[in-house]
Amino acid sequence: MAPSTFCPDRPALVSRLRAAGCVYAEDEAELLIAAAADSAEALTDLVDRRVAGLPLEHLLGWAEFCGVRVAVHPGVFVPRGRTALLVSAAAAVAGPTPAVLDLCCGSGAAAVVLHGRLAPRWLAAADVDPVAVACARRNLDPLGVPVFQGDLFAPVPKQWRGLLDVVVANAPYVPTEAVALMPPEARLYEALVALDGGPDGLAVLRRVG
Repeated sequence: MAPSTFCPDRPALVSRLRAAGCVYAEDEAELLIAAAADSAEALTDLVDRRVAGLPLEHLLGWAEFCGVRVAVHPGVFVPRGRTALLVSAAAAVAGPTPAVLDLCCGSGAAAVVLHGRLAPRWLAAADVDPVAVACARRNLDPLGVPVFQGDLFAPVPKQWRGLLDVVVANAPYVPTEAVALMPPEARLYEALVALDGGPDGLAVLRRVG
């Protein structure tokens, strides 16, 4: 087998990513190089799309979340640090063998982590967006965690609705008029339904509570 001739110019990649506003340009360069799998053409394509504003996680197909790698499909909300705080808070208040529901689940990242941290007697996730549901099922099917598609509690089996101990909901909270002010990575490449929280940002949260 001939030796690989793939030898990316790391300093040039880092400079280009940094010029595009990537704060962690060095780390991103290494991740993109790994994702390119020894293909110069693939690396060029990945870097071009990253510089154009596509989220790194969508390009890689995964995100690191609370020490776990979760699949993130194009168009799906990328789990953020705020979601990690939500997961930690939920784990702190959950009793033994809780019944847990991850609403507005996106990729299902919160449910993935809670599955590992808790010993739930029942755990499920739900989202209204079919693209997010497909992504969440990819992450949660191997764990035996069901993912329902529908509006908030509507698709959840009736026998569990009054028995839930913990509801985790990373609901959209950006006021409608402020969505246009969000970074392009979110505004252009994540589902609007995952971002737009109505006129004051609380429309969905009120319905959860």
